[in-house]
Amino acid sequence: MDRLVRLGDFLRSRRARLNPEDVGMEVQGHRRVPGLRREELAKIAGVSVDYYSRLEQGRSKNASPAVLDAIARALQLNETEREHLFDLAGPVLDHTYTPVVQAVHPSTHELLDALDRGDTPACVLGRYTNFLATNRLYRALLMWDDGPPRNRNLAQLTFLDERCRLLLRNWDVVSGDVTAMLRFGVGRHPQDPALRELIQELLTASDPFRRLWAVHHVHDRPSGIKYYRHPIAGDFSVNYQGLTLAEPDQYMCVHTAEPESASAAALALLAKWARTRSDPHHDKK
Repeated sequence: MDRLVRLGDFLRSRRARLNPEDVGMEVQGHRRVPGLRREELAKIAGVSVDYYSRLEQGRSKNASPAVLDAIARALQLNETEREHLFDLAGPVLDHTYTPVVQAVHPSTHELLDALDRGDTPACVLGRYTNFLATNRLYRALLMWDDGPPRNRNLAQLTFLDERCRLLLRNWDVVSGDVTAMLRFGVGRHPQDPALRELIQELLTASDPFRRLWAVHHVHDRPSGIKYYRHPIAGDFSVNYQGLTLAEPDQYMCVHTAEPESASAAALALLAKWARTRSDPHHDKK
């Protein structure tokens, strides 16, 4: 039933962000709460108010693809949000769950090394935003002496390690993206106990995570800009984006700077520093 509760929470959060003006409606009278009313959303989607209310209240176990598609259009969901909606509303077929063991393909390790030679930090993230592999420059970017601890992942690093806040000048933005990735993941794998355990750990230990989790934003893969204040390379920024890999639930997060920019020079300086240090660690499985 947790899945139906999450579905209701997600629908309410998306409805609350829409104003009548966004859907071409005229506002009549004072509205005590922001967002569309249930009856307004139901009318736009072409479903009964009672049916839509049962969806938001977690009391409807079945919703047809046509109805979900109509609701997604009415809520003006983007493609990732629409996919998340269908994940939450779909039936849970597995009653048992097999633990997931993710391995990085050798060619992916070769690509990480090639990116490192080109002064490009990169890492491979798995289902739980866990670090499956990193190249040397990425470890230098995050000031890891010998690679990430085995029990660490991006979400734990972001919310439970104070050094991450010190490194990232736009931590608030990046932490929101990380939370949205976990939201998307738990919608796709609602029965995964390791994923649920991770989320519960963060909810218990981090006030910022609790606030961001309640917003219900979703992202499939990360992308954006990170602004660093680095003890070795100083202040600079990098663009980052997640690239889908052939292996299920894996993607590579690549960080780049504009050629011949001050940020590119900062990465080159950091790469030179990293190469002068002993780096016996290489996190291949």
